[in-house]
Amino acid sequence: MSCVQEWPEPIVRVQSLAENGCATIPDRYIRVPKERPGEDLVAHDVDIPLIDLGGLFSPDEGAHAATLAKVGKACREWGFFQVVNHGVPGDLMDRVLEVWRQFFHLPMEEKQRYANSPNTYEGYGSRLGVEKGAILDWSDYYFLHYLPSGLKDHNKWPAHAPYHRDVVEEYLAEVVKLSGRLMKVLAINLGLQEDRLQNAFGGEEVGACLRVNFYPKCPQPDLTFGLSSHSDPGGLTFLLPDSHVSGLQVCKDNKWVTVKPSRHAFIVNIGDQMQVLSNAHYKSVEHRVMVNPNVERLSLALFYNPTGNLLIEPIKELVTPQKPALYRPMTFNEYRLYIRSTGLHGKSQVESLKRNINQDKHDHF
Repeated sequence: MSCVQEWPEPIVRVQSLAENGCATIPDRYIRVPKERPGEDLVAHDVDIPLIDLGGLFSPDEGAHAATLAKVGKACREWGFFQVVNHGVPGDLMDRVLEVWRQFFHLPMEEKQRYANSPNTYEGYGSRLGVEKGAILDWSDYYFLHYLPSGLKDHNKWPAHAPYHRDVVEEYLAEVVKLSGRLMKVLAINLGLQEDRLQNAFGGEEVGACLRVNFYPKCPQPDLTFGLSSHSDPGGLTFLLPDSHVSGLQVCKDNKWVTVKPSRHAFIVNIGDQMQVLSNAHYKSVEHRVMVNPNVERLSLALFYNPTGNLLIEPIKELVTPQKPALYRPMTFNEYRLYIRSTGLHGKSQVESLKRNINQDKHDHF
């Protein structure tokens, strides 16, 4: 997959701005007034569902069915939920957060060895999209490929400590296992064979990549975002948040809900490709990240995606005369190339895939 080769402007590391003690943020991070964070739009008395996945492994059929139902309800009503008792060791979650925190506190010249480009985004980065003069987010990140194995290149993974790559490798393997388990749950809740969604993703040839988000302290958090409002372009996202610092907000009923992260929990959300495959039974949801004036924040997002060259379209078993196919086919490679070119813009990307049902009927007759 090809893309633009170079960034349109010199890259500035947000962490450097924060550590230099700036009292105001540069104009390129300042949102126009109508797009800035607003307390009047935040719902403080609700949170996304918290689901104990232990029931999935229970011999008690009632507990198993109840857990399935909770996941199904969360996917349909929220598109976001937290999971505990998920099978990934808590000490491994702690270790992987620590090795990435160590990376972001290395000297800048060491981190710059891993600087990325818009061609693959793999490596150390500070912006999405290649639009010149675009308003940027107050964050740095590290992006790397894990699956398919042909894309994984350990030379592009940080090696600042002897164990860094080993910890990251072990962590990603565990989260991919969890992804496969939840894919079966989501399929069953749609009335499909348990391997139907996995096969639609490409079977064993799925994609998985990691984005590590670093949100430095921000002196004017009311003017900018750590990550602009968007829905995730892939299939499923498994977010390991900093349980000590909240920042993620999810859009629900035209209000923003601030997620309260639980220790050793994953925040799971539906991506655009799952919305397309499920014919909108499951919906990806807009979310954004706030920044903090007093503390930095770190999070790890594993994206579990369809293989890049497969056409993704509504699964035929979910297409009926009452609910025809809502989306036109597109490969995931084509879809993410579009996003890498334009940056994050709410749900405009997946909305652009919608078919004109009335026009389709007219053409048919």
